[in-house]
Amino acid sequence: MAAGSVWKGTLSFGLVSLPVRLVNAHQRHGPQFHQFVRDTNARVRYRKVNEETGEEVRTADIVKGAPIDDEDEYVVLESEELEEIAPGRSKAMEVERFVPAGAVEARYFDGAYYLVPDSKAAAKPYTLLCSVLERQERLALSTLVLRDRQHLVLIGPQSGVLTLSTLWWPDEIRDPAEIVPSFPDVSVADRDLDLAGQLVDAMAEPWRPEEYTDGYQERLEELIQAKASGRRMHHPSRPAPRENKVVELTDALRASLKDDRKGDRPAKGTKGKKTAGKSSEPRSKAGSKAGSKAGAGAGAKRTRSGRTKSSAADLESMTKRELMGEASKAGIPGRSTMTRDQLQDALAGSRRFAGAS
Repeated sequence: MAAGSVWKGTLSFGLVSLPVRLVNAHQRHGPQFHQFVRDTNARVRYRKVNEETGEEVRTADIVKGAPIDDEDEYVVLESEELEEIAPGRSKAMEVERFVPAGAVEARYFDGAYYLVPDSKAAAKPYTLLCSVLERQERLALSTLVLRDRQHLVLIGPQSGVLTLSTLWWPDEIRDPAEIVPSFPDVSVADRDLDLAGQLVDAMAEPWRPEEYTDGYQERLEELIQAKASGRRMHHPSRPAPRENKVVELTDALRASLKDDRKGDRPAKGTKGKKTAGKSSEPRSKAGSKAGSKAGAGAGAKRTRSGRTKSSAADLESMTKRELMGEASKAGIPGRSTMTRDQLQDALAGSRRFAGAS
């Protein structure tokens, strides 16, 4: 099995079959932590021990037990008994049906993988399946035995390749009626619907995943590098959380619209690729604009490469989200916890804006 593959076999639809490999679509970023005894280099290890004697137990002496009616009673299951009913390591995955794209609710999705053709001969049927699913806006439904467990899977095209998502079985989905507490029936006024619609329009933007970064991960990496080089990190103080005052719904919607137009809405993650040099679009149907941006008028300077360099006035006119994007480009540490004013001050003093008037 090729490196990185978690499964290898044949995918078939009708009488068409092709060899494929399954590769993880995700890779968790960040350092892997280990545990040590304080003030020593001794690693902390975990052992399997007998809870009654405290003695370590060999793997060969461990069996599995499943609780029955009373949780204090268990039935012991031997490895041989489990192997007899296991689904086996199937090397075949057959499409059972095609369903409309978007028909499966988000709560059913679990893991994500890429399906990769495993031979040159598989390239044509692979491309055919990817193209026809994209044209007809459908997804392939199948089952797959992965890691000794049977999974319901959904296969579809994405970015020119086939992706496979494992799904939760229907009886594994929790009924929201059992979890969400009941609340009284309420009616929503048209006035509030209109205001909420304006707020949604004001905050509506295309999905650009590259604009989001893990702010905590950035700070963690900065901390590790600082400690490794004997430095101390000094992050700006976190802004005080907003008070959770009970506000009338209509007033809250109006205040949210006003806040968004000023650009002071809290950013979720590090976001923003809007650069100085492009004039802003209307931010809501109410007609408010976020302010004139640099590059289209006076105040913008050109570098030797022809790119626009922002002035202090340009920074003043930017929204918090745009400042966050510029701070990300400038590599300013601790930016994800900064207020709008702190972002503006940090950008004004950075090399990116050095020399701008």
